[in-house]
Amino acid sequence: MRKLKNSELDRLSVEDFKDVKKTPIIVVLDNIRSLNNIGSVFRTSDAFLVEKIYLCGITATPPHKDIHKTALGSTDTVDWEYAENTLELIEKLKTEQVKIISIEQAENATMLDQFIPETDTTYALIFGNEVKGVAQNVVSASDVVLEIPQFGTKHSLNISVSCGVAVWDVFCKLKNLN
Repeated sequence: MRKLKNSELDRLSVEDFKDVKKTPIIVVLDNIRSLNNIGSVFRTSDAFLVEKIYLCGITATPPHKDIHKTALGSTDTVDWEYAENTLELIEKLKTEQVKIISIEQAENATMLDQFIPETDTTYALIFGNEVKGVAQNVVSASDVVLEIPQFGTKHSLNISVSCGVAVWDVFCKLKNLN
């Protein structure tokens, strides 16, 4: 087997990315501290054609060199917007018929591998602060709470890893519905 060169990957141009049909997933970052995590989420969102990213609360916004370091230009492709208050954003998204999903460990959470998305539905996946997780008022306002099953000694994943796992899982399930 031979590794492919970047020129062989047949990637979309920035212009083509803007025009291509997006996956009905919105990513919401609830008070993320790490600029590298923010950049990584942009890169994951680009990879799976996420509709939009909302950066909430203390979450930093582009342009910033530490976001750019991990985003590698995806801040130019993925639509994003700053929203000061995550809960107000959720209420707005609900009026647009977006299904609100917190990625968190909570009572009665649905395990990610058991989640079955619906057709013709847009999902907002909310990822929380590196220490405190998704704020309780945001969890309480969610339609669904999804938990990523874990089997080792640690009780959490890095937010950028959680985003990669959850977005990939929902992306695959939505792709299979179509």
